[in-house]
Amino acid sequence: MAYLALLAGRDSLVVKQRLDELGYTEGKNLIFDFRSAEGRSERLPQLAAELVRTSPDVIVAGFGTLAAQAAQAATATTPIVFVSVGDPIGAGIVKSLNRPGANVTGITPQGTEIGGKRLQLLEELIPGIRILAVFMNPETPFSMLALQELRVAANALGQRLEVFEIRSADQLSRSIEAAARAGATGVVTLEDPLLLDLRQQIAALLTELRLPAIYGNREFAEAGGLLSYGPDRRQLYRRAAELVDKILKGAEPADIPVERPTKFELVINLKTAKALGLQIPDKLLALADEVIE
Repeated sequence: MAYLALLAGRDSLVVKQRLDELGYTEGKNLIFDFRSAEGRSERLPQLAAELVRTSPDVIVAGFGTLAAQAAQAATATTPIVFVSVGDPIGAGIVKSLNRPGANVTGITPQGTEIGGKRLQLLEELIPGIRILAVFMNPETPFSMLALQELRVAANALGQRLEVFEIRSADQLSRSIEAAARAGATGVVTLEDPLLLDLRQQIAALLTELRLPAIYGNREFAEAGGLLSYGPDRRQLYRRAAELVDKILKGAEPADIPVERPTKFELVINLKTAKALGLQIPDKLLALADEVIE
């Protein structure tokens, strides 16, 4: 019987569903163990160590770099599949994308490469943005790399970035209010598990202050955010389940190339656009994969 351990959030159910489609049934030929840090990244090392002590066949490390690093620090032998690590080479998780090495492989969402596209989409909606607020958690390893890429894209558009760090929930309202005082007329978030957990509060506060924003995860648009553009996280977790299947059938993580998503989705929340007093251009609506009304 295969034993799969997940260090992930609610998306663990997607992994379970895909494994069921691949012929794995919990209680029959699969043991499914799940732990979540519930947005508290400091808990990840302890949770990873607990999972390793149970001797799983594979560990799935869910959203974010910190989960993958915690799993990697806890074991050098148990196969690990990470789901959303923005820069796995820079974070020291793999040696290369084609040949990860060691006991780790997974999926990278190419976060740095789509930052410019997000700024372009926001510019199409609100031409002439000159001051752009960026919300980020500096404790997330990928954030600094994503910020560098964002600066290059902003310079090309003649925009100035004002960066606001959010390390905990109690910093959220102060940071958003500071962005408004700084004269920002647009917002970009560099998501991590903390900001994702705060998505409803972020969307509500930005709408209250009439600040349009674009996000990397569709969950933000579903929670009242204006726009999101990024990979379909559900598909990332489904593909992670397929990598787990390969490993359970004998493949070595070191030999399984790190994968990148091939499709990115644009989600537009028309209700939020109306609340912000914005008219979404027909061109942008035509590009949308989903429009929330």
